[in-house]
Amino acid sequence: MRKVVFMMSVSLDGFFAGADGGLEWQSVDAELHCHFNQWLGAAGAFLDGRVTYELMAGYWPTADADPAASAEVAGFARIWRDMPKIVYSRTLERADWSTTVVRDVDPTEIRALKAQPGGDLVLGGASLADTFRQHDLIDEYRIYIQPVLLGQGRPLFQPSRASAALQLAESRTFGNGVVLLRYIRA
Repeated sequence: MRKVVFMMSVSLDGFFAGADGGLEWQSVDAELHCHFNQWLGAAGAFLDGRVTYELMAGYWPTADADPAASAEVAGFARIWRDMPKIVYSRTLERADWSTTVVRDVDPTEIRALKAQPGGDLVLGGASLADTFRQHDLIDEYRIYIQPVLLGQGRPLFQPSRASAALQLAESRTFGNGVVLLRYIRA
């Protein structure tokens, strides 16, 4: 059975975006990009909220057309473009690049997706992850701790009554100081 895997980069003080929504503080070097490409290239689909989808769609569809693009960037552009995507949005009318727009998170539909063959379902977007967490649909958390303190911004997790016992499955330190903490359900 496929898993729903939530991945997100976060500052050491727990923010996934700066106070202005910016992400420029994230450090993604060739080593980390290769890690992302290897892991995400084997995924079955991306499940994103509208904001995450629009952020990705604003850059990745043509990133490999830039002659200055690194091999890692070009590789991820192909992965992103070709990967089936589901974007959860009540306002987005249509989406391109192998994307299906779905209005609401239906736990029964998510469980049916998990039962299909293929790679894991990669969940992106903090607000969407909160919804999935409320429905107890996240099987794995991949949190990439960035070596920066932002002081303020958008916190990764909102207060919730939903709790989950987790078990550390992996920790890895990258050369640029980013640390992956991978947790699975206990």
